[in-house]
Amino acid sequence: MKTNARIFWVLAVFFLIVGVVYLGWTWAESARLLETTGTFAGGPGATPHPEWVGTLAILLCAVLAAFLAFYVSKSEKSQGGELPEDRLDANIDDGDPELGHFSPWSWWPITLAGSASILMLGFAIGIWLSYIGAAITIIALVGWVYEYYRGNFAR
Repeated sequence: MKTNARIFWVLAVFFLIVGVVYLGWTWAESARLLETTGTFAGGPGATPHPEWVGTLAILLCAVLAAFLAFYVSKSEKSQGGELPEDRLDANIDDGDPELGHFSPWSWWPITLAGSASILMLGFAIGIWLSYIGAAITIIALVGWVYEYYRGNFAR
């Protein structure tokens, strides 16, 4: 993860430099256009100005890369060591954690997804459909949560 953090810090610095260069370049270009033609997109009497949308987009890319670098470096420190992906002697099984228990035979997730789509569709078509979707969503959610409390798989 140290390598990932370094890559994101390098990207943050790169985007910051490119953003500043882009700001100066567009400002100089608008001044050149104003000087040579007497006008540009700003209309007569306009003053040179940079192109703010691209400048802001590039600078926000720098901010995003810095956020990611900060998060990855803090995550690496809180884990207290190297991940298996960072070690050269690690096996595939070393990076395969237990993700939890999932029911491959359960129909409740499909029911919940369908009822949630009916609920959202009701917001677009008519509110009456949302009431039906909400009722089925509640039933599906309760059924999925309490799936292991009844029937053949009760514990």
